[in-house]
Amino acid sequence: MKMTKLILLIVMIALALFFLLPNLSWADDGASIYKAKCAVCHGADLAGKPAARAPSLVGDEAKKASDADLTDMIANGGKDKKAMHAFANKGVPPDQIKMVLSYLRAEQKK
Repeated sequence: MKMTKLILLIVMIALALFFLLPNLSWADDGASIYKAKCAVCHGADLAGKPAARAPSLVGDEAKKASDADLTDMIANGGKDKKAMHAFANKGVPPDQIKMVLSYLRAEQKK
């Protein structure tokens, strides 16, 4: 009986960790946020999808853009106020936007 309770307790703890850890902000990094929020349109390789009018994030234009411009594009939709971006209005905090920007810059250097 004690062994069954112990196994049940271990399973419950494992399930709790499985569901809670990915949702904690310290568990996020730029790559995982990008994959969750951006990769659908811009591609897992950041190369963009021209048919969907999603530009490359590793191309020359993105490389030349300033950090402020890219941050504004991610957070607010940029100068064109593209609603599909504007992640600041969708609950993505500024620190996570910075993580995505850092991830983009690191990928651009490859």
